[in-house]
Amino acid sequence: MNSEKIKQIRAQNAEVRIGKNGITEGIINEIKRRLKDHEVIKIKIGSKDKNRKEIALKIAELANAKLIEVRGYTFILSKIDSD
Repeated sequence: MNSEKIKQIRAQNAEVRIGKNGITEGIINEIKRRLKDHEVIKIKIGSKDKNRKEIALKIAELANAKLIEVRGYTFILSKIDSD
């Protein structure tokens, strides 16, 4: 993924927000659906958990996606090429 594409994604509002209920099956399904429609999505974590990178990695694994970047309470996922 090129840096210009990452800059464009950073400028957008988060497409998915993870609230107080945390990582649910519904959230994972929504992330998968959005990754199907878009190559890259931006996700915001609502909790003040200190292990944000671990949460992002767990979500990426559950959604079968690649973690691109974690910044504060927001992270970017891209779909994994299935070539």
